[in-house]
Amino acid sequence: MSTNDALLKHVSIKAQDTTLVATFDIDGNIPGAGAYVVGLVAASPDYSSQRRLGIEFMNGEAIAFYSFSHEQGTEENFDLSGVSHSGNSITGNFPLAAIHGLGKGHIMSAFSEADGREFQSGITVDEAL
Repeated sequence: MSTNDALLKHVSIKAQDTTLVATFDIDGNIPGAGAYVVGLVAASPDYSSQRRLGIEFMNGEAIAFYSFSHEQGTEENFDLSGVSHSGNSITGNFPLAAIHGLGKGHIMSAFSEADGREFQSGITVDEAL
């Protein structure tokens, strides 16, 4: 995958009832070959509590939708029906509980990975929580 493919250009999140709706807008399309992951890293202000929420694609199709808690060392997998994508937009409907407990003042950024390597990190997230 070249560095011109699938760059995150805008990431936003909003709360809808018990759902955290994350929208990832990319420059280009989801790669049709190989692995590609987009996601969020959320942490408490002192980084004592951290979560990694992700959507993984293989050959252009969503194959995993998850939340990983660093302090607990546990991963929760969600139903792929919570993921939608078309062209250059990916939406993940995560349970709001996936970031429960981080509170106000939390730190949030977005990332992408390509074929198992970090592609982008520290991308600003527009929040409406």
